[in-house]
Amino acid sequence: MLFSKDLKRVAGLADKGCVTTLAHSMMSAARSAAASGEADRFGYPDSTAARGATATGTPAWGGGENDMARPGRRPAGSRGRGLHGQLVQQLGQMIVSGDLGADRPLVPEEIGQRFEVSRTVVRESLRVLEAKGLVSARPNVGTRVRAVTEWNLLDPDIIEWRAFGPQRDDQRRELWELRAGIEPVAARLAAERCDEEVRARLSDMVDILRHALEQGDGLTFSRADAEFHALLLRAADNRMLEHLAGIVASALQVSSGTDGPCRQPGEACLEHHRRVLEAISAGEPEAAEVAARALLDPRGGEEAAPGPDTVVPAPREH
Repeated sequence: MLFSKDLKRVAGLADKGCVTTLAHSMMSAARSAAASGEADRFGYPDSTAARGATATGTPAWGGGENDMARPGRRPAGSRGRGLHGQLVQQLGQMIVSGDLGADRPLVPEEIGQRFEVSRTVVRESLRVLEAKGLVSARPNVGTRVRAVTEWNLLDPDIIEWRAFGPQRDDQRRELWELRAGIEPVAARLAAERCDEEVRARLSDMVDILRHALEQGDGLTFSRADAEFHALLLRAADNRMLEHLAGIVASALQVSSGTDGPCRQPGEACLEHHRRVLEAISAGEPEAAEVAARALLDPRGGEEAAPGPDTVVPAPREH
């Protein structure tokens, strides 16, 4: 039956973990569905006996266990994520990893059976995936997985899912190339336009980096590093660059840092950040651009393999 082979194949690929259900998120999902007027777009049948179930009531996707509470995929997380958010996480990971390939039909009642969730939760989850460009829903055609060329690859969730899938290396390269193309330019503009408030926040981030390095606090160092780079884009006083700030922060958090001198905390990494700050504070555009480029240069700084602890952001609400 549909997806049974796929689900058996992906069982055991990721860490063990369970997720919790938040009752209030179910209520929110129900209110959203009632207000949207789009519930029928995903073709859920009205019959209580879902199509494809076996005589014993086992879901047609294979196996009688709730997929969101079994080993087999990276845990969807339990902090601030409702039931439909957990389903978004599960389906999103399966699509991005290729377990559900392009043009694969997604039948809502089968999803509801396999993950033991209501039709409201399924509809809300498919809407979120549709907004991310992962699926499309059309009358008389149903819901299908879209080709990767149609995905919103700058969506923070998709960045996170790719970071834990087979596209990890490609994504890391693509993110680095994107950052190498925009951050040096942002640093140049920041040296010309940065206001005192943002400059002070950049200075604060460098101080936090220094303190975290002295304390051996890798988590705080990584977070301050992500904030520094996001502030750098905001300091350019360019709305389109500022729009990329959250994307850069997400990229840093899920990709074990950069391929340059900041692959892990160290004096070289701290010094490169300090040089960027000094050039911006001195109002020297060329020096700021050069310093930002050196910060991202894979040939610069200390050569060290990424540590085992990747900084992963807290789950987002959907």
